[in-house]
Amino acid sequence: MKFVYRASPVKQNSPPVSIQFIRIDRHAENTRSYLMTLKEESQELNEKEDNTSQKRAQKTTNRSYFTCQQCGKSFTRKGNLEVHMRVHTGEKPFTCQQCGKSFINKTNLKSHTRIHTGEKPYTCSQCGKSFKHKQHLHDHKIIHTGEKPFTCQQCGKSYTHKRNLRDHIRTHTGEKPYTCSQCGKSFNHKQHLDDHLRIHTGEKPFTCLQCGKSFTHKGNLRDHMRTHTGVKPFTCKLCGKNFIHKPNLKNHMRIHTGEKPYTCSQCGKSFKQKQHLVDHVRIHTGEKPFTCQQCGKSFIQNGNLNKHMKIHNGEKP
Repeated sequence: MKFVYRASPVKQNSPPVSIQFIRIDRHAENTRSYLMTLKEESQELNEKEDNTSQKRAQKTTNRSYFTCQQCGKSFTRKGNLEVHMRVHTGEKPFTCQQCGKSFINKTNLKSHTRIHTGEKPYTCSQCGKSFKHKQHLHDHKIIHTGEKPFTCQQCGKSYTHKRNLRDHIRTHTGEKPYTCSQCGKSFNHKQHLDDHLRIHTGEKPFTCLQCGKSFTHKGNLRDHMRTHTGVKPFTCKLCGKNFIHKPNLKNHMRIHTGEKPYTCSQCGKSFKQKQHLVDHVRIHTGEKPFTCQQCGKSFIQNGNLNKHMKIHNGEKP
């Protein structure tokens, strides 16, 4: 609290001098001073923020972008553009020392090398399964969640992976973008083309470790292994009969349904299985592809040749 002395001016013939004491509130004075300080600080902050925003905008505006002159794709780094250009030039400077296969970038070579080393550094925390590539682990995890985020707009079928949906859509469009350079046959999926090419090359990379038999497709080896293990995972829900292969169950189901989807174009006769139709057509064509090596007699069906061979072997037909 502060008191200020104030004297009234003295005039001639005036009454006695009066002294006034005026009280000034020190707290109010301090508050006004504090508010003024805040206002000044606020103005300084606003000016700093404006300057920062201007610099940030100027930095963004001045950022250099490196653009591909062939396709228009842009990159923030020159090195990324240089790697991208190899897509157009076909240059593959990174080569596998074991098999000679080349790659556009070092990362792809590193991933490829794991095929030779067997390294699988990415492991699923839920089931312990390991993978060579991080993306494969990411795709695998969806199996545990059951998520199928990619849905076909035409039929409503859903898929765990985008590439599976893309492949599925070709069943609606009829598109077959993968063509065999040797025979011209086209396929919906690249894997189907890769499998088909082995018909021309004769390659059978999948070998049974128990009997040494080789197969062109991994799925065929998997099915073959059941002949050793005795596993029959496909069961008929109507009669309980088990089968090694899913197509065998499908054919068996036609016994219950009576379905005969394979029809002869010449006589109209229908069959439950495709092979039966193939055998039947030879009646019309006269083809007899199964020939006895001992007497030269030919047969329409392989089963008939086997029966015939018993005559030469001394068995009862």
